[in-house]
Amino acid sequence: MIKKIEHIGIAVQDLGKSEQLFEKLLGKKPYKKEDIQSEAVTTSFFKVGDQKLELLHASSDDSPIKKFIDKRKEGVHHIALHVESIQKEVERLEPLGFEFISTTPKKGADNKMIVFLHPKTTNGVLVELCEEI
Repeated sequence: MIKKIEHIGIAVQDLGKSEQLFEKLLGKKPYKKEDIQSEAVTTSFFKVGDQKLELLHASSDDSPIKKFIDKRKEGVHHIALHVESIQKEVERLEPLGFEFISTTPKKGADNKMIVFLHPKTTNGVLVELCEEI
């Protein structure tokens, strides 16, 4: 079951400048910064009420975030949905025609297991399912 929007991921070219921009906008500093080596990304999280904004910065040239920015520029990268069970959601959504980039959950940022739905089956929006570890 999908419980809520967990966070919105924003791809950024310069993490330091982007953190400063969002600190001014939101009036607070990020609560967490994390390197996710498996995704070649550095993340920075801001709380906004019960939800979060996640800044995503490529930590290598072969990062999916670098490829995204090279192709589409900086901006909204994905919308993450908090679920009770990734496995149950995969089993529910696949028969409904949704395709996944991978159905095997992997460790993501902020103490979550994650999978991504392919944007071609979600109106061009990359959707991440997140389950608390």
